Amino acid sequence: MCLTPNILPAFEQLGLLDELLSFSKPARIATLYTDKLKVIGEAVPASADVIGYDRILFARPELHDLLLKQIPSEKMHMSKKVVSFEHDNDSITLAFTDNTTARGDILVGADGAHSAVRKHLHKVLDKQGLLPESDSKEMPRGYISLVGTTDALDPAKYPGVLKEDSESYYVIGDKDTPYTWVTFTVPGNRICWNVIIQLGINDEADEQFKTSDWVPQQNNRMMDSIRHFKTPYGTLGDLFDATPIERVSKVYFEDMLFDTWNHGRTVLIGDAAHKLLPSSGAGAVNAMQDAVILANHLYDIKPTSLENIERALSDYKEDRFDVIKDQYPQSHMSAKLIYGHTLWERIFRYIIFNWMPKSIQMKQIETSTAYRPQANFLPLAPKRGTLETISQKPSRRILKEEEDKKATPAAV
Repeated sequence: MCLTPNILPAFEQLGLLDELLSFSKPARIATLYTDKLKVIGEAVPASADVIGYDRILFARPELHDLLLKQIPSEKMHMSKKVVSFEHDNDSITLAFTDNTTARGDILVGADGAHSAVRKHLHKVLDKQGLLPESDSKEMPRGYISLVGTTDALDPAKYPGVLKEDSESYYVIGDKDTPYTWVTFTVPGNRICWNVIIQLGINDEADEQFKTSDWVPQQNNRMMDSIRHFKTPYGTLGDLFDATPIERVSKVYFEDMLFDTWNHGRTVLIGDAAHKLLPSSGAGAVNAMQDAVILANHLYDIKPTSLENIERALSDYKEDRFDVIKDQYPQSHMSAKLIYGHTLWERIFRYIIFNWMPKSIQMKQIETSTAYRPQANFLPLAPKRGTLETISQKPSRRILKEEEDKKATPAAV
């Protein structure tokens, strides 16, 4: 998993950055190879002196554990599957499959690309004739990915695991091998690997992935068919053998920007509202930015009337929708660069990594990292780097409280 300077100030603001960095490695450069391990090109390293923070890479479970530790255990209720919900002027009530219910002021659907909250919300809106036609479409699936993280490896055989920076390699198959396989090193002498196949290029590959039976046996079947693929460390099979099968996952790469993010007391964030291709490393970052901006608007709700709640949720969407929409072309372009196998995509990749001036690439990096929202009701993290970032919107509630304080005569 990768996090960028677009969200790291929020981690610093919450006092979590040091622990996050303790299980991460900076991702300053990435090398692209052909399947014969001939160098295609290198991604431009972005200087932390300019943008303030390095991009970082780590194994996803460590971030999960870090975030989970911040939540009091009594606030967590596991094995709850949402069946339905309904709201009125006073509250929203959820019903679960175990015949229990929960009641509150606001429901935040942060339950991923196949969100149960979104499905029920859309079902209700569809019955009322309020659901846009675009939101009833299926998410397109262009790629399938198999991911895993090895156990600790022997540095004598894999010396790159000892480097301070993450070794990031992208190997792109030829026209008859519609795969891209990626490796990067993380702390603990481990290597995270990712195998991506582009659908619609090879009939045999498409047939292989039509199965919906994504159990470990099917993952093993896919792994057996690609063990011979070369990496700078040997073969993928060497990494597979060092990875427990329960640590292997297979997922679709889908993308969809839904028009409906909120209604009444319900709001969607992250993949539930917008699914980006992970090629640009922006999916998790955008979900976290959603959470930050939504928190800012929730803080401004005072009093908690239905009218104020609906306004806050609509303002959240207004703040985020165009920011997200503007990233879709970039995610598609990045996917073509590192996952694409058509003739045009190969030509495009050659041009970008051999003809585009590095200064232009660096300018694009600086532009894309300028947006860094933080919680505006907490002390902001210090500014880092020389890059001018987009200014933080102040809290309406805090501004009003300050105005009221100035308007109140001081006590004698």
